[in-house]
Amino acid sequence: MSDLADLLPHTGSLIRRAQQHHAAEWARLVSTTITSVQFAALAVLAGTPGASQRELGDALEIDRSTVADLAARLERHDLVAREQDPADRRRYVLRLTPVGQRELTRLRPLADAVEQSMTQRLSKAEVDELRRLLHALLEV
Repeated sequence: MSDLADLLPHTGSLIRRAQQHHAAEWARLVSTTITSVQFAALAVLAGTPGASQRELGDALEIDRSTVADLAARLERHDLVAREQDPADRRRYVLRLTPVGQRELTRLRPLADAVEQSMTQRLSKAEVDELRRLLHALLEV
């Protein structure tokens, strides 16, 4: 019988399997209620308080309707405050709430544990190369 690399040689299959592995590790080590995208949103907002929904979407590379739904979910869970910009009523700005800041602080070491779990079989140089190659794949 062929080995798995022969059966699934396509990059897309490998990326899909890696994503499934990441999702499973995230659920096991971090949370089944806060997704990795929600965590990333909290991290972006911690670094750029008052970012607009569009700016958050750009940082996360997600579309307008997805970022609006993401912001609404975070707001429902009291992790972010979403307010209309008084200078431009079409624009919503987002800030971490105290609950959101505490949740981000709690989740950071858990997210680091997922990173460790995902890359534990690789050397530092291999992790750096993997990231470089993934960035190269994603450049448009």
